Amino acid sequence: MTTHSRDVSAIIDPVKLDRLAEVAVKIGLQLQAGQDLVMTAPIAALPLVRRIAEHAYKAGAGLVTPFFADEEITLARYRNAPDASFDRASGWLYEGMAKAFAGGAARLAIAGDNPLLLSSQDPAKVARANKANSIAYQPALEKIANFDINWNIVSYPNPSWATQVFPGDPEDVATAKLADAIFAASRVDGDDPVGAWKAHNAALRRRTEWLNAYAFHALHFTGPGTDLTVGLADGHEWHGGASTAKNGVTCNPNIPTEEVFTTPHARRVEGHVTSTKPLSHQGTLIENISVRFEEGRIVEAKASRGEEVLNKVLDTDEGARRLGEVALVPHSSPISKSGLLFYNTLFDENAASHIALGQCYSKCFLDGATLSQEEIAIRGGNKSFIHIDWMIGSDRIDVDGIGKDGGRVPVMRGGEWAA
Repeated sequence: MTTHSRDVSAIIDPVKLDRLAEVAVKIGLQLQAGQDLVMTAPIAALPLVRRIAEHAYKAGAGLVTPFFADEEITLARYRNAPDASFDRASGWLYEGMAKAFAGGAARLAIAGDNPLLLSSQDPAKVARANKANSIAYQPALEKIANFDINWNIVSYPNPSWATQVFPGDPEDVATAKLADAIFAASRVDGDDPVGAWKAHNAALRRRTEWLNAYAFHALHFTGPGTDLTVGLADGHEWHGGASTAKNGVTCNPNIPTEEVFTTPHARRVEGHVTSTKPLSHQGTLIENISVRFEEGRIVEAKASRGEEVLNKVLDTDEGARRLGEVALVPHSSPISKSGLLFYNTLFDENAASHIALGQCYSKCFLDGATLSQEEIAIRGGNKSFIHIDWMIGSDRIDVDGIGKDGGRVPVMRGGEWAA
């Protein structure tokens, strides 16, 4: 371990870090005895990786295999690699991950990269590299998006990330503040985090049951810069919190999570919508996104910052201009109340209702585990190499549920649940 890593570790509460690792294994993954675990993480997150490995083995893990990324190595590519490098990705690695998942391995990702790492790099190269990576990742992504396996994402307070969230503070102070914010949002700042997650999952389940009982045909979002009707896929199902994967394991894919979500109909989205928070995507910050949909497809897209990257993302494939997810989050969620912009979708999406471009989740259909890809497409599910969430909710956004008969039911008013 480097001296820098030791210093950072000393700043972060070891008890709460251990609780986060325990929650990741017991709640996030609900790792099974004998099950292998594949982890990806920034190298700065090594302290958390070690604690997760410890808890995983205590839970009976077969083999824990971590893969690390390093920001300086990433930048070295953009500064020095030949042009052809940006149309390549490590497909062999993702094929290996897909094989591991097919063999029953669980997947855990630790987020924490500097969200603005690539902001000063050539946007064309960033877009090319992202596209190549998205295509290569598809074999593994399908196992995750189709919920074939139990998987989870948690975060670590990387100093390079912390200084973006708290730009006015010294690195050590910023890192400590971000650590506290992560622990609070992840519900590990109390004495019984496992119990806290069980109660939270129960509350989210009650909300999904309410929405599923109505089986709305569409949702209508209205507010400043937004008049958007999101048709919902035929036979859609709302999920939130803990869900059961096709392998029979009930897990919490995202920690933290405040959302309930389902699958939109890829061909029944109309109107315009404006983002309410910036989107940090692969090292580029995209601000003030404004798009217009016709027959489910984005036909016009603008942004005050990062517009070139946004449009290149939309050109990834045919499905990139269509929606794969719609999610509802109350404005009073703990992450929203923190007042922080994390520049990290895992957190920021849980501060506001949001939509996602690209790949849908097959689990968000009734009997989704038994549906073929063709059947999912017929019901309105989208297919794409990407899945990118961005925020459209605030305390000025109203949401109505629209029934097949055109009747309306208030779902949210001023960003809060109406019922």
